Amino acid sequence: MELTGDQLEKAEEELRRYLPRSLTVYGTLVLNKRVRADPVKFIVDKWPEFRVFICKPQCLQEDDLFRTTVIFTTDPAALKEIVENSSVIDWTKYMRLGIDCCHIDVLTGMASEKNVSSNKIAVCHVMILQDMSRLPPIDSSGISLGSLDESHVDLVAQTWKFGKGGAAKNMIRNMIVNFPSCCVLDADRKPVSWILTYSRCEMGMLYTLPEHRLKGYAKVVTITLARRLHAEGYPVYSLIEEGHENNIRVFKELGFTEVPSYRVTWFEFNDL
Repeated sequence: MELTGDQLEKAEEELRRYLPRSLTVYGTLVLNKRVRADPVKFIVDKWPEFRVFICKPQCLQEDDLFRTTVIFTTDPAALKEIVENSSVIDWTKYMRLGIDCCHIDVLTGMASEKNVSSNKIAVCHVMILQDMSRLPPIDSSGISLGSLDESHVDLVAQTWKFGKGGAAKNMIRNMIVNFPSCCVLDADRKPVSWILTYSRCEMGMLYTLPEHRLKGYAKVVTITLARRLHAEGYPVYSLIEEGHENNIRVFKELGFTEVPSYRVTWFEFNDL
């Protein structure tokens, strides 16, 4: 069933009990309720004691590859039942799904049964800031801080590894216009370092132009955005792709902790 109204308030409270493993769906719900964002359906297997919680973005364009469905479950059997017997997952169309690594076999097994192609896009470490006092102090004197605006979409897209094509730009535009961001501006008011917030509320797309690196800008924008998200009542976390050990080290230095034995896996289906 799809949740609406007061049910979403109750769902937010319930999902908070399962943090940090419910982070992606919890973050999606919290952000979607509080700021203007693309429409999302919040679906559970039953109410109020749900075992499966699905955040399903409503794709407005067929080529919008970045509208990712995220799933949280406490029961693999319930997950298998809902993806097999309901219309929530349309196995005839292209889709991207994000889920805890320990449950991915349910989805890939179902795809195999239905003769649907599947491809693992990435596996990410979950870094969460649970104690704001662990954030180190920063000296931003002499640094001009601001937020990204719509004129910066092309710049961000050019520096993001998935940034090619109109669909990526649409996603970045939505993030910049509707969600919190932070950037360092040069003397001409152009961004030289920045970090954004995804629709699941995690911080990401951290980037500093090569000629401005080793100045501490990445640390400044990350800490500044973390403080803003916390002040506005959002969870403060980031997903870092496996193999990016330096990024994990940096976030740990900033007070973030890695969630043990928890990885988020991103898969695409019907990608042919």
